[in-house]
Amino acid sequence: MNWFEALILGLLQGFTEYLPVSSSGHLAIASSLFGVNADDNLTFTIVVHVATVLSTLVILWKEINWIFKGLFKFEMNDETKYFINIVISMIPIGIVGVLFKDYVEEVFGSGLLIVGCMLIATALLLTFSYYAKPRMKENIGMKDAFIIGLSQALAVLPGLSRSGTTIATGLMLGDNKAKLAQFSFLMVIPPILGEALLDGMKIMKGAATDEAQMSLFALLIGFIAAFVAGCLACKWMIDIVKKGKLVYFAIYCAIIGTITVICSI
Repeated sequence: MNWFEALILGLLQGFTEYLPVSSSGHLAIASSLFGVNADDNLTFTIVVHVATVLSTLVILWKEINWIFKGLFKFEMNDETKYFINIVISMIPIGIVGVLFKDYVEEVFGSGLLIVGCMLIATALLLTFSYYAKPRMKENIGMKDAFIIGLSQALAVLPGLSRSGTTIATGLMLGDNKAKLAQFSFLMVIPPILGEALLDGMKIMKGAATDEAQMSLFALLIGFIAAFVAGCLACKWMIDIVKKGKLVYFAIYCAIIGTITVICSI
């Protein structure tokens, strides 16, 4: 993978991690077009995922600071309840990621056909959430946090957008739009870091090797691209969710998914 390919894949990772269009799906499509496979280089995968997490910390630092200030008061305040909800939302993806991720990848694979089908599924979820009109709740409760966490666990399927699935689920549950995107992006930080940690452990244990050789410059380009794109996409997506404009992404996912399915047959 050269620096230009790292740039494109880094930008795709940063933008599509937050936009409801599936980062894994777009990386698979782009890798096929370039004739490279980002998954062959776990170092690159770890670098762009860490960059994505850092972009979240930058954009949502005010909210993160609010949580930890309240958490260290060691009392059951709003901040502690929010933190507990994030932990609850992590339970499903923690179980699936540790115990079943390899099995899911083995069964479903990561070919373009499954990616196209899951992009279409993402489009359907976004459409349902757009037309659903549940009674809006002021705060995200524990039950909703767990259900949103279940939807995040389903997004291990390549092409099923993690942000799209979690946000659409929250909207259909009637959760507050202004708070939902922030919650969705904060709850994804531990799973992304966890996945990067597992990949790093695979390399250290020799269970996986970097088949694709990359220069340090290419890794740096990928990191910067993912970080900058992640900052832009995270901030943009929060505004989009508040305005309820997800239906446009549903149209995009439906088009890209259909083209991908047709090209893979």
